[in-house]
Order: sequence, then structure tokens, then C-alpha cells
Amino acid sequence: MGRVAVIGGGASGMIAAIRASENNEVVLFEKNEKLGKKIYITGKGRCNVTNDCEKEEFLHSVVSNPKFLMSALNNFTPQDLMNFLETNGLTLKVERGNRVFPLSDKASDVTAVFAKKMKECGVDVRLNEKVDEISVLDGSVNGVKTEKGFIPFDKVIVCTGGKSYPSTGSTGDGYRFAEKAGHTVVTPVPSLVGLNLKGDDFKSCQGLSLKNVEVSVFRGEKKIFSDFGEMLFTHFGISGPIVLSSSCVLCRERLSDIKVVIDLKPALTKEKLDERLLRDFEANSNKNFINVLPSLVPKSLNELIIRRTGISANRKINGITAAERAKIVSALKELTFSLASLRPFEEAIVTSGGVSVKEVNPKTMESKLVKGLYFAGEVLDVDAFTGGFNLQIAFSTGVAAGEGACRD
Repeated sequence: MGRVAVIGGGASGMIAAIRASENNEVVLFEKNEKLGKKIYITGKGRCNVTNDCEKEEFLHSVVSNPKFLMSALNNFTPQDLMNFLETNGLTLKVERGNRVFPLSDKASDVTAVFAKKMKECGVDVRLNEKVDEISVLDGSVNGVKTEKGFIPFDKVIVCTGGKSYPSTGSTGDGYRFAEKAGHTVVTPVPSLVGLNLKGDDFKSCQGLSLKNVEVSVFRGEKKIFSDFGEMLFTHFGISGPIVLSSSCVLCRERLSDIKVVIDLKPALTKEKLDERLLRDFEANSNKNFINVLPSLVPKSLNELIIRRTGISANRKINGITAAERAKIVSALKELTFSLASLRPFEEAIVTSGGVSVKEVNPKTMESKLVKGLYFAGEVLDVDAFTGGFNLQIAFSTGVAAGEGACRD
């Protein structure tokens, strides 16, 4: 029977500890005062644990290194996770977009399942205990060092997370451990974050939430991202599900010449929208432009559309020309902003970048450089769009690492 240290008590760490305990003595070190601190804030406190979709669709939602995940995901699927949680007493529900949540809408219930299971498996959970260093001797792990001194272990699983939401304890410790062991760390950048926009004309829309819109991102003439769904105007720019997804692509791009284009009427072509405008204008020919706008867009957008078209708010509808109507169509179909930057790590849901997967065994998550050293979860250079995919990656890689640590 071996001794295994798991560093980090988040999603990947807890499930890795459970799997590793099958034929090992396992100690889990968590530097925070409680387990699953980041789980508590995922899904706005409801915890979107996974996405109940097929493997192909899942991998299509992984932005960085989907091929590396194939083995781990085959071994522990979203359905396997759902079965595990329900078998251990947590009732689940599936919402729009195959997003899976606890029926209770309480993220704490998810952490409670893993805490209870670890206790049943005899995992020694040590809260408020920070690992300072992983000890390596002759190319193999031989223990860890904490403030209490050196503790011998045969194997160590690093589940320290990335750098997103550093207030939860994700402060990049795992990257330091990896680099000291000789690993390459792909520069971590914030992902699944809002976008800072240039200028301030969007500020009149602050607080406006939009549904059924399309957000596209362009570098010059080339479209590099597009998605349909919900978004939100904020004091800094834009956020919301489809905007967060765009940041997964943008976080690895040069941001100097990026344009963000919002289609407020994606169900209509420009021609169909122009026909609708003509009908609306004919029915309201004696009204002012400002009085017809609310039938086209939410009130909060009126000021911005007036500025973008250059048409006076009090202009009579019957005086609007075909060329001006084309400007209105363009403002509704191609509401364009220049990107300033991405929001910081403090607001990032996940980290893009991390331990290079080229140096990690995809079946066991064991280091190819140091025997007995494993990585799982967000510390790895694997990330995905929003929708439960990133937590499933943490669970699947955690299972692979835990099971890997059970092998000789």
C-alpha cells in the first residue's frame, strides 16, 4: 500500500483522492479553511457540474488541447459523473444547453457529496495546510514539504487550479511546482471573462441584458468567433454567456485590431429587416424617430442607435431617406465596438494555459519527466467554453490521476 499526497481540495483534487484511496493511504492538503471553495461560486452559486452531451459535442466545446482529453473523458464521462453524484445522494436536473445542476441549486451540496465520500474512503483531509514544495529524488517523487516539515509520499497529485479567482486559493502554486520539476508551463491568461470596450458610448446601455442576439469577433475582415444567445452590457463593456465564450478564443489573440460586432436581429436578413422598417415607418409616418425605436430595440439602446445612425431623435419618420434607413439596418445588424482588453484574473472563470500536456501522460495524468508526479484539473493547459465543460474536465482528469496513482 502506497502513500499519495493530493495538493488542492477542489473538484479534481477531491475526486482524485477518492479514486487514489482504493489501494493507497491518501492525504489531501487544502490551504483554505474549507474544501471546494471555487465550486461554491460556480454557476452563480448553483454549480453547473457538467454538460450532459455526447463525447463529440463535448470535445467540440474544448478550446485548448481537446485530443489530450479523449482518454480521460472516455474513462469518466459526464454520465459517469452524474451517476456518481446521484448514487451518493445528490439529485440532479438538466437545464437549457444540457447544463447539469443539483436540484437544490446549492453548490455546497456538491462539495458535501465529495467530502462525505472522502471520509468513507479514509482520506486524511488537512485543511489550512499549505504545501510549499514537492520533493524529488533521482527523478521520482519522494514527498512534500509543508510549514510542518517534510512528509514522505510515493506519489503526488497536483490539483491546485489555475490563477482565476485567486481569492479562492488559485494563486498559481501548481505552475511553480511544475516548473521546478522541469515542466513547461504555457503562459496562463484569464479566460471566460468579460470584454473591456474602447470608448464610452456603450455606457448608456449599462445593465441591459439581451437574449437571442449574435456576437461575432473579427480580426480585420476575418471572423474568428461567432455565437448566438445571451449577453449583457456593463460599466466596462460587455459580458454574459456568449461574450465569455468569445474570450476563450480572444485570450490567445493579439487584441490591437479586434472588432466585436453585435447582431441585434439575427433572425432577419438585412433585406427582411429593411422590409420590416418600411412597414413600421409607413404605419407611423407622422411620429418622431425616438418614438418608433422602442418597437425595434429595448429602450436602453435608443440613445446608442441614435448616435450610431446620426439621425435626430425628433426627426419625422416620413422624412427618413433610404440611405438613412440603411444606416438603421446597419446599426441593428452590425453594432460594432473596438476591443480594449479582457477583464483580469480576479474575474476569470477559468485559466487558459498551464502545464504543457505534451509532458503529461493522457491516460494516467502522470508526468513524463518525474515518476510519481501527477497533474489534474485547471493546472493543465486544457480549457473549454462555459456550460459545465471545465468542471467535467477537472473531474475526468482527477479520476485519471487518482486511478493512475493506484497503478505500480
